[in-house]
Amino acid sequence: MGAVSDPIRVVLADDHPIWRDGVRADLGDGFEVVGEAADAPSAIELIGAARPDLVVCDLNMPGGGGLRVVRKCATDTKIVMLTVSEQERDLLDAVAAGAIGYLVKSTSRDELCAALRRAAEGEPVFSATLAALVLGEFRRIAGAAPNGGQSLSEREREVLQYVARGHTYKAIGEELYISHRTVENHVRNILDKLHLSRRDELMRYALEHGIE
Repeated sequence: MGAVSDPIRVVLADDHPIWRDGVRADLGDGFEVVGEAADAPSAIELIGAARPDLVVCDLNMPGGGGLRVVRKCATDTKIVMLTVSEQERDLLDAVAAGAIGYLVKSTSRDELCAALRRAAEGEPVFSATLAALVLGEFRRIAGAAPNGGQSLSEREREVLQYVARGHTYKAIGEELYISHRTVENHVRNILDKLHLSRRDELMRYALEHGIE
């Protein structure tokens, strides 16, 4: 039998206890809720103490909301916004602040769990209804790298577009008839050309340099 992987340690931050109860129940096996918070200051303190693998955070909470949590904690852990808002400004602000994902609360249980597993591994995740907004920002920078760097190849642009749509590396490989390791190599090359160090920084770069 293969080794059983450790559960993903999660902090839930939402000012509605009934909603936190629902998310905790939806997560089920494979996740361990190590703490809950009802406002931004409590969430920031809890994240510092618990050091979770992942934070699932509402956008609108007392004490500065999810954006405050992201700005304070995104360098220490991966944060996914789970919110009712589908406003473009909210999405762009959250990603620019450092969130690795942005999901709407109407997301199904299976989709939520799958997205959070991918986020815990470092892949950006977005609700399907919002992926087009992110893809549009990626397209703004797909043609050329900053500071006189190399332009992205056609294949790298394809990979970047699939990443923006929220596809896993395995799914991208199946779509492009290449291995998932080749997809990983393309992402590394994209990061090198854009002078970035992490996959989620692609999101922040796109927003910081592409929005008019």
